[in-house]
Amino acid sequence: MELKGEAKLVRIFVGESDIIHHVPVYEKIVHEARKMHLAGATVFRGIMGFGRTSRLHTNKILRLSEDMPMVIEIVDEEEKIDSFLPVVHDIFEEANCGGLITMEKAGIIKYVSNDRANKND
Repeated sequence: MELKGEAKLVRIFVGESDIIHHVPVYEKIVHEARKMHLAGATVFRGIMGFGRTSRLHTNKILRLSEDMPMVIEIVDEEEKIDSFLPVVHDIFEEANCGGLITMEKAGIIKYVSNDRANKND
C-alpha cells in the first residue's frame, strides 16, 4: 500500500480513564481503525492538560493523575477517515465519555507499508 498527496489527519482527544466494556476508549478506537484498514494510528499520552471542566491533569509526582490526556492520531485518505468518524462517535456514545475530534489537511510525502511486516499481523 502506498499513499501520496492529499490526505486527512484526524486527532481524537480522550481521557486515559475513559472505558468501554472494560477496555480503554483509546485502545478501542485503535482496534476499530485497524479493522477498517486505515493506514495507521498512533496514541500519545499527555503529561499535562485540561478539558471542558478546566480540571488540571498532570503527571507531577505530588499531583499524580489517573486520567491523563490521550491523543490518537490517524492519517489516511479523506473518504476512509470520513467513514471512520461515525465509528468514533458511536464509541463516545456507548462509553458515555467526553472527547474532542479535530481534522485537518495533511500532505503525505511518502508512506509505503512494509508488506513483509504485514504478513506477520
